[in-house]
Amino acid sequence: MHLIEKCKNNDSRAQMQLYDLYYKAMFNTAFNFIKDDDIAQDVMQEAFIKAFKKIDTYTGEASFGSWLKRIVINQSLDWLKKKKLETVELKEEVAYLPNDDPLEVDSDISMAVIYRCIESLPQKCKNVVKLYLLEGYDHQEVSQILEISEVASRSQLSRGKSKLKELLIHENYES
Repeated sequence: MHLIEKCKNNDSRAQMQLYDLYYKAMFNTAFNFIKDDDIAQDVMQEAFIKAFKKIDTYTGEASFGSWLKRIVINQSLDWLKKKKLETVELKEEVAYLPNDDPLEVDSDISMAVIYRCIESLPQKCKNVVKLYLLEGYDHQEVSQILEISEVASRSQLSRGKSKLKELLIHENYES
C-alpha cells in the first residue's frame, strides 16, 4: 500500500516515515518566516499534525511536498499574525507591473548576507519576497497564500527587490 494511503488509514509508522522524508525541508520553510529555531520547530510540528488530520483532503493533484509546504507556510503566517506582527496590509493602489526582472546579485555576496538583507525588508513586502524568491511560488500562488491580489503581490515584490538591491549594494561597499 502506498505511504499516503497508509497515512489516510491512520498508520502511525507510515506517518513517521512521511515525517522523516519531509521534516528538514518543512523546518527550513517555517524557519524562513519565524527566524527562531524552537518556534519554527513547534510551527512545523503543528503543521504536520494538521496535515495528518486533513490528509483525506489531499487529492494528489500537486505533489505531497507542495501540499505540505502550503500548510507549513500558512501555519507560519498564522503564528506571525497571532504575535500581532503586521504581516500583510497591502494597498492595491499600484498598477500592474508587467515584468519580473530577475534579482541579479554579485556572486561575492554570501547567502547569509542575502538572507539577512531580506529579513531587514519592510514587513509588507518581506513575505512576498520570501514566497516568490525563496520558495518559488508564482504571483497567483502568493496571492492565494497571503490572501491578497496578484497586483499587490507584484507591487510588493517589485518594492522588495528594489530595496533588497539597495541593501545588497550597501552591504557590498561595507565589506
